[in-house]
Formats: sequence, structure tokens, C-alpha cells
Amino acid sequence: MALPALSSSGVKFRRVLAHFPQELSLAFAYGSGVFRQAGASAGPGENNMLDFVFAVDDSVTWHMMNLLKNRSHYSFLKVFGPKQITSVQSYGAGIYYNTLVPCNGRMIKYGVISTDTLIDDLLHWKTLYVAGRLQKPVKILTQNENSKLQAALVSNLKSAVTAAFLMLPESFSEEDLYMQIAGLSYSGDFRMVIGEDRSKVQNIVKPNVPHFQKLYSNILQDCPQVVYKHHLGRLEIDKSPEGQFTQLMALPRTLQQKITSLVDPPGKNRDVEEILLQVAYDPDCGFVVHQGISGIVRSSSIVQSAKTILTAAVLSVFILWEPP
Repeated sequence: MALPALSSSGVKFRRVLAHFPQELSLAFAYGSGVFRQAGASAGPGENNMLDFVFAVDDSVTWHMMNLLKNRSHYSFLKVFGPKQITSVQSYGAGIYYNTLVPCNGRMIKYGVISTDTLIDDLLHWKTLYVAGRLQKPVKILTQNENSKLQAALVSNLKSAVTAAFLMLPESFSEEDLYMQIAGLSYSGDFRMVIGEDRSKVQNIVKPNVPHFQKLYSNILQDCPQVVYKHHLGRLEIDKSPEGQFTQLMALPRTLQQKITSLVDPPGKNRDVEEILLQVAYDPDCGFVVHQGISGIVRSSSIVQSAKTILTAAVLSVFILWEPP
């Protein structure tokens, strides 16, 4: 299954892309500058910042070329050169942001992540930072023919569905599912407590249900553990311990490890499969999964926000605290 590229006029986004080195394995635009959100104007906000992520095979070389083209985009770190910038990039979620950049009459923000780091996050949810962003609708601008990256993009969507199933009741609406999925990468994020709109997830989902359907309908139709009543917008899943165990075993590795550390007493060192079987029979299974996800997000969001101080002007830090 190919990851759907959502239909919309991409000319303005590709004009932005033309300002940067073209050695990209994946580039996408996201956020309220691309998709309408509830509480905002009727379309993607023309005054909203445009947000981009660029995945690159060789971060040092890409930053070197971008410093030659767009040196003014970087903070004081530019004086240390591309190797040091890439070193800073590797901390936290493995992404380096240049922010508040004027481009074609708009303000933009763009993050640079290595292709290998992105694939690792998509498959294993090591930080759930960019992987979490890609669980929501985005505008794909360019994507090369890297089969590992393509498979990882699809795996990330399937994992999001599996995690959401574990936290939902036996019967629920399609919108309930998308709300749960959209909220995964906000679980445990301290920025949602400090400054973010508490209704952010709802504002993302409600105007964009058709875009979520483009991402997830094929996965739902092919999933043997769900009855997908597309015409009614309803779903029913297997909430038996056996069904939940199957879902727990399909979760990304980092999340399984987080769940294991929450449940298994120190020093006991039981087998992961044994622990997940115990969780499958626990009435609070969904809560345990949520706590595991929160643990992943909390760590990466704190480190990533600390990096903002280095990669952006100090006065703009609070503007730029936007979860993925």
C-alpha cells in the first residue's frame, strides 16, 4: 500500500522546496498552514507559519550545501559548521529545526532528519516525534524510491491503529479512532500543559476526517481484528485477552519495552511475551499502553524543546514550542 499524497494545490509548497538542496529522500508540509483546523479560518491559514520536514541521506553534506545557499536560516551554530550542526541534530528526536525563516512572502519552519533516523522512529517509535507527525495528514512534496522508507511509513500507520485499538472500547466511531491516533504523539508532552490548546487534537481531526480516511481506510479494511462498517462510520474490535495479546505483540519495540518496564518489578527480568500476556488480561490494559506512549513522548519532547534554544533565537522559543 502506498502512502497517499493528499490532494491540494502544492505549487506554493514546491516553490519553497526550490530554495533548498534537492538531495531529499522525503519532504512534506504539515500543520495549520496546510490543513484547516477547527477554530481557524475556513481554509489553511494564509498567515500561519508553513511547517516542513526534510529527510536526507547524508545530514552533514546537506547542511553544508544549505549553509552555502541559506546561511541566514541558521542560528549562531552556523559558525561551527555542518558537522557540529549534525551533532546537535542527533540529540532528542534526531531532527534539527530552522525557524522563523522568511520565504516567498511567508514565514516557514523546517526540520532536517536523517533518513535512517526517520526509518528507525517509524518502525520502533524510539521518540514518536516525526513518526507521530506522519500519523496525521501531511502534504507529501517529494519522496524517492527508498523501499525501506516506504515500508516504514506504512508500518507506522499500522502501529498507530494497533495502539489506538488497545485504548478504545469494543465499539466506537471512525472519528473516535482518528482522535485517538492524532493524540498519540501528544500523550505525555509537557508542552500541552504549558502552552498548547487543550482542544488541539479535536481541532485537527474534525475538519480533516476525509484526509484521515485516505490514510487509514485500506489498513482498516485489511485488518482481521476489526469489523469496519464504513457506511456507518463505526468499528468493532476484538477486546478478548487473546485479541489484545495479538495487538500488544504487534506494537513497536520501544513501546513494548516501556510497557515491560512499567509492569515488571525491578530484578524480575521476565520474558517480554510473558509480561505482555499479563497486560492483555489486565482490565487496565489500555491505560498501561497509554502510559507507555506517554513515557516515550515525554522524554523526546523535553530534549527537543531544549534544543530549540540552540537552534532558534531565544526570544522565539515559546512561539516555536509546537508538538509534532
